[in-house]
This record gives sequence, structure tokens and C-alpha cells, in this order.
Amino acid sequence: MGFLMPKVSIPEPAPIIMPKTEDVPKADDPAVKQAEQDKLRRQEIARKGRRSTILTGTGLTTPADLEKKTLLG
Repeated sequence: MGFLMPKVSIPEPAPIIMPKTEDVPKADDPAVKQAEQDKLRRQEIARKGRRSTILTGTGLTTPADLEKKTLLG
């Protein structure tokens, strides 16, 4: 019953190209450290911006009236 199944051709794998290691900056480089500090500073500013939208106003100023019956209960 091999005539019902099509023959599958397997393509050859793509060649692996390794990147050059000469272009990678060192971790001790001052430019890398400055970029990391800038990134952390921007994240802190963004975090403070979101915090101001979450913490809003003073909330309720009067206690809830729990003795009075409502339509729901």
C-alpha cells in the first residue's frame, strides 16, 4: 500500500554561520556601564510614572452604612 503515501524529500540543513567575536564589547567597557545605568534610570522613571496612576486620591472618607438593608440583601 506504499502507492497511497507520497514520497517525502528531506531538505539539507542550512549552513551554520558563527558570528565574529571581535565585535562584542567587553563588560568592563565604560560605554557599556553607562548604557546599563541609563537603562536602569529609564526603568525607574517609568516605574514611578505607573505608581502615580495606581495610587489615586484619598479613597472613601465616610464609613459604609452596614445596618440599613438594601435591595440586594
